Amino acid sequence: MKVLGIESTAHTLGIGIVDEDEIHANVKSMFEPEEGGIHPRKAAEHHYQKAMHLLNQVEQKSGIDLEEIDAVAFAQGPGIPQCLDVGAVMARALSKRYDTKLVGVNHCLAHISIGTRTTGAEDPTTLYLSGGNSQILELRSGRYRVIGETLDIALGNALDKLARKMGYPHPGGPEIEKLAEKTDDIIELTYPIKGMDFSFSGLVTECERKVNSEEDEVIANSFQEHAYSAVVEALERAMAQEESDEALLTGGVAMNSRLRDMIETMCEQRGAEAYVPPPEYCMDNGAMIAHQGLLELQAGRETVIEESGKKPKWRPDEAEVTWK
Repeated sequence: MKVLGIESTAHTLGIGIVDEDEIHANVKSMFEPEEGGIHPRKAAEHHYQKAMHLLNQVEQKSGIDLEEIDAVAFAQGPGIPQCLDVGAVMARALSKRYDTKLVGVNHCLAHISIGTRTTGAEDPTTLYLSGGNSQILELRSGRYRVIGETLDIALGNALDKLARKMGYPHPGGPEIEKLAEKTDDIIELTYPIKGMDFSFSGLVTECERKVNSEEDEVIANSFQEHAYSAVVEALERAMAQEESDEALLTGGVAMNSRLRDMIETMCEQRGAEAYVPPPEYCMDNGAMIAHQGLLELQAGRETVIEESGKKPKWRPDEAEVTWK
């Protein structure tokens, strides 16, 4: 079954085509604000403007005509409402135009499923870190249960806010990583863990107050060491609680090399396996939506047009898992 997937939850419009055996194409275009963070209306306009170009590009890269597609999957939520609308409209239009099946999927669960597909992880405890979400998830009794999560802002958002305060462009994660690699110096900051949950807002504020009084490299390295140590500690607790011997790191923040090193070291000490998808599949992308759609369609789930509206606050633990 060939499934086309559309990702439009935030700053990235991504389109991918997958089937049971192969990821045929995975193209994307990212909205880059001139200043500040993501402006919902401008991001949505970007997605509308790039839609036809990406559809043509995915056809060319895959060698598959849209007429050959068996189904269209789209990220129904969670995400920015205006951006979600773009993907939903595209998906409905393509489904009607080519008389294909339609399925709306949970963006967070798509990150997990593309992670297991591309790494070979079977039943991992997942640390999902992105611009809009930061959670630890475990599959239990037909649902992904959130064992720990951020109590305020997501880690990716925290990185963006700190980078913006320091005068660096969006997205902030890569800029903070580059700065942190220049030093081993660390200043003492608030440790942002609260039981199995974490909290990054206060840590960002503390770091922002040190801008101009400390070197950017030291602030960046200190933020990384405190924030990443906290999420890895929570992940280790979750693995111990669940008696898990697999850890999956996914989401855009998973591209950070320091965070990967921390998780690999923790897993080595526990005798567990650490899995991280290739960078292309850590960030938001269409292939992960297509793959999640494929899994759900194989399990017999479809979305009728009347139920294909956006779900901006759709938590991963609200979705019934029928494909595992």
